[in-house]
Amino acid sequence: MNNKLKETNAQGLFEAILTLETVEECFDFFEDLCTVPELKALSQRFLVAKMLDQSHVYSDIVKQTGASTATISRVNRSLAYGSDGYKIVFDRLKEQGKF
Repeated sequence: MNNKLKETNAQGLFEAILTLETVEECFDFFEDLCTVPELKALSQRFLVAKMLDQSHVYSDIVKQTGASTATISRVNRSLAYGSDGYKIVFDRLKEQGKF
């Protein structure tokens, strides 16, 4: 984990998220935690990452998600040079037939 994140209260937040058991619980928790624009931004980045993982081109991603090319580039950098967090989630979703 990024050392800057370790210095924040992120661990407590992540431990709280791991207690959630259903999608409905996630909706309730994240609705309380995030503003609508924040949740939309997170959801958009996740969709962008999924589309990049599936080899979609930037122009298709812009059309389908409304994300800026800067956001797409940022997510693409995370996929290429990040901590493999997206890969872990994508692999697990694929195993479950949800990807």
